[in-house]
Amino acid sequence: MWKSSSIPAGDLAILEDSIRQASRIGIVPHTRPDGDAVGSSLAMRRFITECFDGGKEVRILLDTDMPDAVRFLLTQEEKEQTLVCEKDKEAVAGFLSACDLLIFPDLNQISRCGEIAPLLRDHDARRILIDHHPTPDTSAFDLLFSETEVSSTCELLYHILVRLAGLRGVTLPKSCLDPLLTGITTDTNNFANSVFSMTLGTVSELLEAGADRDTILAHIYESYPERRIRLMGWLLDRELVITEQGVAYMILDDACAKRFGILEGETEGFVNLPLAVDRVKMSLFLRQNGDEFRVSIRSKKGWSAQRLARGYFEGGGHEQASGGKLRMNDKAEAAAWIERCLKDFLAHEQ
Repeated sequence: MWKSSSIPAGDLAILEDSIRQASRIGIVPHTRPDGDAVGSSLAMRRFITECFDGGKEVRILLDTDMPDAVRFLLTQEEKEQTLVCEKDKEAVAGFLSACDLLIFPDLNQISRCGEIAPLLRDHDARRILIDHHPTPDTSAFDLLFSETEVSSTCELLYHILVRLAGLRGVTLPKSCLDPLLTGITTDTNNFANSVFSMTLGTVSELLEAGADRDTILAHIYESYPERRIRLMGWLLDRELVITEQGVAYMILDDACAKRFGILEGETEGFVNLPLAVDRVKMSLFLRQNGDEFRVSIRSKKGWSAQRLARGYFEGGGHEQASGGKLRMNDKAEAAAWIERCLKDFLAHEQ
């Protein structure tokens, strides 16, 4: 079982020294950032700005904008300081050009930075990875904090920051608590999956330090737009397919998303819904994005979402929570592909 003491002291010293010596720092999570990506990025930025000497310019650089559900975490100044590539690629490129340190939370390879990735290809800044996904690209980073036996990047980052605060002779800023707890909450689906014994201890420490779980839950799970709930009901009624083998799937194409007025991030968690059915062992949710479908896969214990994602959807992830993509733009074609690949997958799994 992983413990915070497993973090090498030498790596923490290198991290501390890298931040101390840097003057311009870019924090770059994965494209289409979720609660864990936003929470870890924000906690990292706040720790640097509050626990190191002034004069450092630290910005979060996003490929695509964050979901509205996690925007409550940011102050107005932080919203203005965050640069989004899909809105202003030149601003992102301009800031990156002078960065002497890049920190990558919640991704295992540079390609997951989306349109920002080409800007990083020949960048000579020191690169530091903080992540919980399997198979990180070790050649792409100068220093890696990579651990799969944690619920989330935010859980791993919490222990890194506590240790780093000790090196600096300070305490973990209270401003870091809510972003960290948000990331843990969202990446575990409100503690329904990927929860280790260490996770509950971490959350207990965050709550004791003053994290506001009630406010976090209200924003994440009790502030949905009506259109999301209506779409959810429509999909479950009209689009849910459950195979004889216990695999469920739903497909949302662009036309349907437009009809309901669905925005980016508003289908978060839909993939988990069919798992409430007793005979469903695995669930797929496909969301069209132009000429391809983004694929989310979740499974119950004993069924590998990871192998399905790797083998058939150019993806990967965790054993019971993975994702990928399907390069086609027709809903009927996508459904036919799912049926074919499931037949092949299950023939080898059973």
